[in-house]
Amino acid sequence: MNDVIYILLRRLRAPLVTLILVYAVSVLGLVLIPGQDDQGQPWRMDFFHAFYFVSFMGSTIGFGEVPYPFTDAQRFWTLACIYATVIAWLYSIGTLLALLQEPAFGRLMRRRAFVNEVRRLREPFYLVCGYGVTGSLVVKKLAAREMRTVVLELKQERVDALEMDGLSIRVPRLCADASLPDMLHDAGLRHACCIGVLALTDDDQANLSIAIASKVLVPERMVISRTESDVTTANLGSFGTDLVVDPFRAYAEYLVLTTHAPYTHLVYDWLLNPQHRPMATVHKRREGRWIICGYGRFGRALYGAFRQAGVELTLIDEGKDEQALPAPRVQGIGTEAVTLEAAGVTEAVGIVAGTFHDADNLSIIMTARALNPRLTTVVRQNLGENDLVFQNSRADFVMEPGRIIANRILAQIKTPLLPVFIERMLREHDDVWAHVLLNRMSHVVGERELDSWSFRLCDEETPALLMLQQEQVLKLRTLMKDPRDRTRSLPCMPLMHRRGEQVRLLPGELCELQQGDEILFCGLSEALHKMEWTVNNYNQLQYLLTGREHSDTLLSRLLHRGGKH
Repeated sequence: MNDVIYILLRRLRAPLVTLILVYAVSVLGLVLIPGQDDQGQPWRMDFFHAFYFVSFMGSTIGFGEVPYPFTDAQRFWTLACIYATVIAWLYSIGTLLALLQEPAFGRLMRRRAFVNEVRRLREPFYLVCGYGVTGSLVVKKLAAREMRTVVLELKQERVDALEMDGLSIRVPRLCADASLPDMLHDAGLRHACCIGVLALTDDDQANLSIAIASKVLVPERMVISRTESDVTTANLGSFGTDLVVDPFRAYAEYLVLTTHAPYTHLVYDWLLNPQHRPMATVHKRREGRWIICGYGRFGRALYGAFRQAGVELTLIDEGKDEQALPAPRVQGIGTEAVTLEAAGVTEAVGIVAGTFHDADNLSIIMTARALNPRLTTVVRQNLGENDLVFQNSRADFVMEPGRIIANRILAQIKTPLLPVFIERMLREHDDVWAHVLLNRMSHVVGERELDSWSFRLCDEETPALLMLQQEQVLKLRTLMKDPRDRTRSLPCMPLMHRRGEQVRLLPGELCELQQGDEILFCGLSEALHKMEWTVNNYNQLQYLLTGREHSDTLLSRLLHRGGKH
């Protein structure tokens, strides 16, 4: 606030001095010029009455000549004062309006309002740096769960887009460079309610600066960053960034599952992607030789993952340095039929169009599909503005870096147990186990969006569960009952139970729970909302355990006592 007042006083110094001088001279003139009272005797106006008269005259209110009618000399002086004060006021007001319209002063006012709004926050919030495709998806999903965010974005049009998104909760936002430490400070990096910083800008160096500043200023604060560079990935990991999401590696790991573990791939897809793929897609043949068009960073990530899984590959790249490409390879872009035929597209089972240009990628899959209609097609989308075209491209997979990063980050934020479950599933179980799990998940949610959530049995997250008496045993199936009708089950299923170092996937409904246990569920969002009633409301929990309506209100206790008598 001090900087705003300082600029106001500095810019209005001349108008204020002019206004004070005009008023002072006007008052002095009225005091010195002699007048007459109602008896015709000489009379001089004192300073109080002179200031009173100039005040209402300067504001154009005009109460008349007080306390006695003026002489001609006084009226002449009053005439001069009227013009002088009006000019002084016009000068002052004009200068003030010009200052308010200056972009720099407007930015300063918006920043001050933003700082005050963030300072008043009393709920946990995430500081989101960048409101592009990834940032907007993260903010919208968190808002849907009534989790607060604060946004810093460098481009004004994206800040305006946030205004138009119509989120259910207010999101403080500011157009500013988030890589500057003082902006992070103003956005609440050191605020007691800030629980994490998400560096999601399109610039790797800016994300690196944000992560470094956050870890230096508040080392215990969780920091999640996106990156598209191997060097930046290593740099972010070197100083303890909590999660670094590389969209190319993440997608390569995701896509390679489809070549040898299709049901595991679908389980992975259902848990991480809100709009999951249907079960019918698993029957398409994907074991065999694949073609990768483009050997940039995405192509190299795919090549490494496919090679590790033992998948036969052919590369198409326009680079002339043959030593840089692992064999077999074909020189070209892949948009021409002759290039694709040279790469053996008619015998291949899948093709990845992963160049830097959306038009080339779409051309590649259209040409390849004309040559081999049974191909599994994967296309990379570089620009979010091309959504409509890619949605209608009939590609089997559309690789969009922004959505991949958002899904990974949301999985980490919403349900920290989910990455643990996926890692255990990939390491310990085969595709048959995943097939059984997928059937159970499909039975619970059908084709609707699958959500996931977790609870830890503690005072902060599940206070009602810890209020049970010692003789009462809490089993997992109790949490899965509908708090409105205990005979009905909620549309959800348990995925994982963790007690200390002991982890069990797909625990049974009779599993007994203890304080400190962590449970991971998946199902429909409506099940989450009803389950929150159970873990937070002791009366609802008692109804689920005993079948009796339970209430601790004074009226219910009196009625209960009367019933006994």
